[in-house]
Formats: sequence, C-alpha cells, structure tokens
Amino acid sequence: MMRIMEGADADIMCFGHTHKPYHRILPTEPGDNAHYRHAINIGSVGKPKDGNPKGCYVILTINADSSISNKDAVQVEFIRFDYDIEKAAKAVEDSPLPNEYADMLRKGN
Repeated sequence: MMRIMEGADADIMCFGHTHKPYHRILPTEPGDNAHYRHAINIGSVGKPKDGNPKGCYVILTINADSSISNKDAVQVEFIRFDYDIEKAAKAVEDSPLPNEYADMLRKGN
C-alpha cells in the first residue's frame, strides 16, 4: 500500500476491492518527524467480508487545519445500511454463479 501511495504522491487512498472495511494510518517514518498516510477500504454492498451482511460506505472528514504530521487529521466513519440481501442472494441462486456466493451475501463473508 505504501508503495502505491508514494508512487501516486497520495496521502489518502480510498479503495474497495477486498470488500473488508478498514482504516489504516501508516507512518512514513518513526519518531517526531512522522508523516501520516491514510489507507481506507470503504467496504461494499454485498460480501463485506467482516461478518456483517449490511452494505457499507464511508463518510470521510478532513479537518480544515489538517496536516500530514497529525495522524488524527482524517476521520473515517463507516456507515452500515440495510438492503434486500435475500433478493440479491436469490438472484445469485437463479444465475450461473455458484450458490455458495448467495450464502456469502447472507453471512457477510
């Protein structure tokens, strides 16, 4: 992650490919001269892979006086919401996809 962020000269990176919601604060160097980067997996609608089958998105708040030297300058709030999981699971079961994908939707894994 750090290599990708450095290559893009990004201090905040939001992504969702792995589906698992999280916020990681990555110091670029130890000690008082630390510069912080934020890696944020925003979650998904369907298969959030954390045991919670609800959909998930992020509200990202960046303080007006934010600084790369303040690890708390970025706040991430994960919002969960209901959606028709059973309808989505049934659509999977009615498709050529393996039925186990429908069970993954129901269980959030």
